Amino acid sequence: MAFVAEKIVARIEELAEAMGVECEPILAGSAARGTWLSGDHDLDVFIGVPEGSPLLPALEMGRLVAPEHEERYAEHAYVRATFEGFQIDLVPCYLVEDASKIISAVDRTPFHSRYVSARIGGLEDEVLLTKQFMKGIGVYGSELKVGGFSGYLAELLIIRYGTFLAVLEEAGLWRPGEVMDLSAHSSRDHADPLVVVDPVDPARNVAAALTLDRMFTFVSASRLFLEEPDLDFFFPSPPAPLNDQELREELDRRKSTLLLLEFPAPDQVEDVIFPQLRKAEESVRALFHRSGFSVLRSDADWHKEVSFEMGDGNGGRRSKICGVIRILFELEVATLPEVERRVGPPAWEAEHAKKFVESHPHPLSGPYVQDGRVVVEVPRRFVLASDLLEGRVASLSMGRHLGRELKRRYKIYGGIELLKIEDPEFRAFLARYFSARQKIG
Repeated sequence: MAFVAEKIVARIEELAEAMGVECEPILAGSAARGTWLSGDHDLDVFIGVPEGSPLLPALEMGRLVAPEHEERYAEHAYVRATFEGFQIDLVPCYLVEDASKIISAVDRTPFHSRYVSARIGGLEDEVLLTKQFMKGIGVYGSELKVGGFSGYLAELLIIRYGTFLAVLEEAGLWRPGEVMDLSAHSSRDHADPLVVVDPVDPARNVAAALTLDRMFTFVSASRLFLEEPDLDFFFPSPPAPLNDQELREELDRRKSTLLLLEFPAPDQVEDVIFPQLRKAEESVRALFHRSGFSVLRSDADWHKEVSFEMGDGNGGRRSKICGVIRILFELEVATLPEVERRVGPPAWEAEHAKKFVESHPHPLSGPYVQDGRVVVEVPRRFVLASDLLEGRVASLSMGRHLGRELKRRYKIYGGIELLKIEDPEFRAFLARYFSARQKIG
């Protein structure tokens, strides 16, 4: 990795000289500090330009580094390239003098690199243990798909506590709202589950992306490891994709109602898709709840390279290879009674009570007063959970990009129909869902 990074930096310096551009290539992240995990093929290289200079020449250099690349956008454009088997993010940024005066968020990264590099010497192995432990229990990565610990946060924990075991011992004592300020210069309050004040920017919480669930998955696993150390914490065996017989057995064992909503994924990056995916999952859960169906559990994922049938514009059908969104819901029951109870306003609110009664002109029973409120019993519109999902899903708030794709086409699978989906990525997703075991003790 170090050799590839050196070649990238040298290539940028050559391009800068040829183009007459003043810039500084900066290797950032774990590769710059010797704390990258084995098998990690991601590199971050920042192309810093002086304040007041345009970013476009730096972006153009990023395009020229490798012929195999694509342009992506965060706060501004950057280049993701493939170079000698490595995925390289080439990010233009401004070389500001003070992290509190950054122009965009990426300008802060060189300050992080300098801060950690000056303090991490001799602690690299402790960082690697911490990162691998986090990865093994599924909490490593600050991207929105994971909501876990960033590499920078793991490094700060080691700088603060000194060793991997000391981090676990301290984590076992954490409570929601835990605050850590390495430089004792916090300038604002944060409402996140864990607050680690950025030592180079006191207004920022390094742990802002960490969810409450990921935080306490780490806390619980830390306690358990200290009691019963095991290599499985670091290198767990991933669940194998379920075969047809195993899937049939799981469905028979649980005897619940499984419904899967599937539709093509929009052409967007993960950090755009996953917030909308969680919103879509919650929207459908709320629909079931409002309609009387109890959701036992749900989960969602984005699976890549799936064949999806669509119209060809000429009245025919064609298959397109694309990403696909899959949202799984497990309900306690598939069917509700034909009758539904609706509770209205307090009986003493005459005007509201009258309007409520008038809005239900043909009840099966009622109106009557119970616990001081007007009640009617009416025919239920959707008796089957699958009919409810089919009839209402297109009207739900699913996020701008996901909603657009869902309105074009979607599929719903129920129970044994899940066997029709032979995609190994989906079958592995089901295996993880059904096992749902974390390191908690």
